[in-house]
Amino acid sequence: MIKPRRSPADEKIAADDLAQREDPYNVTQASRIYFLPNLMTAGNLFCGFMAIVNCIQARLAETSLSGEYLGATNAEHYRYAVWFIFGAAAFDMLDGRLARMGGRESLFGAEFDSLADVISFGMAPALLMFYLILSPTQGIIWFRNIGWFVGFVYLLCSAMRLARFNVITNPLLHREKKETSKDFVGLPVPAAASTVAALVLFLLKLAETDRSLKSWALTLPFLMLLVAMLMVSTVRYPSAKNIDLQTKTRLRTFIFSLIVIALVVSYKEVAVLGICLAYIFIGLIRDWRRPKPAADSRSASPVDRG
Repeated sequence: MIKPRRSPADEKIAADDLAQREDPYNVTQASRIYFLPNLMTAGNLFCGFMAIVNCIQARLAETSLSGEYLGATNAEHYRYAVWFIFGAAAFDMLDGRLARMGGRESLFGAEFDSLADVISFGMAPALLMFYLILSPTQGIIWFRNIGWFVGFVYLLCSAMRLARFNVITNPLLHREKKETSKDFVGLPVPAAASTVAALVLFLLKLAETDRSLKSWALTLPFLMLLVAMLMVSTVRYPSAKNIDLQTKTRLRTFIFSLIVIALVVSYKEVAVLGICLAYIFIGLIRDWRRPKPAADSRSASPVDRG
C-alpha cells in the first residue's frame, strides 16, 4: 500500500506540533506529571515530613516524665529522623535518575523536587541542628542564644541554593546547548543534610558511651555555618549522576569503594560522618588547587541539581 505524500503545509504543521511538544515552556509539557519520577519526589517529601515529626516527638520525649513518647526515647526519635533524612536522599537520587533515563523531565518535576528538598534537606536538618547539635544540654549556655540563628542560616542557605539551581538551569538560558557540567557548583543540599544527619548519629553514639562533648563542642556552630555557606558558594563538588550499570572503573577505584563500604558497615556512625566531612573538604581542596577563572565566567557557570 502506497502512503499518500504529505503536502508541504502538512509537514510544516507536523513540525510545528513536534516543536511545540518539545518546548519546555509549552503549558502542557511544562506541567506534565510523570508517575515514577514524581512518585519518588513524593517519597522524598514524606521522609522529610516524618523527619520533622520525629524531631518534635524527640523533644516531647525529653520533657515527659517517663522519658519516652509513643514508646520511644528521645534518642530513638532522633535516630528515626536521621534515617528518614537518609531515605529522602535516596528518593531524591532516584527521581532524577528515573527522569533522565526515561527522558521524562519537566518544569513541574523540577519545581516539585526543589520544594520537597526544602522540607527534607532544609527544614528537617535545621530542626536537628537546633534541637540536638546546638542543644543547651551540651553544657554550653550561649548555644541557647545562637542555636536558632545557626539553624535559620542553614535553612536560608539551602533554600537559596535550590532557588539558584532553578534559575541557572532554566531551559530559557540554555536554548542553544544542553548542560554538560559534571560538577555541582556549591555543596549539594542532600550532602549538607547528610552531614548534619551523620553528625547527629555520631553525637548519639558519644552519648551512649558517656563521652563528653565539651572538649570540642565549641566547634559545632562554626562547622554548621561552614556547611551552610558552602551551599551558596561557587566551590565545585564532584557529581555521581553519570554513574550507572554501564559505568567502567579502574581496579583501584573498585577496591577503594569496597573498603569504604566495609568501613561503613563496621564503624557506622564514625565512618558515615568521616565520608561526609571528606566530601566537604575534597571540594575545598580541589577549589583551592584549581586555577581561578574570571569572575564573570565563573558566576555564569551552570549549576547541577543539589
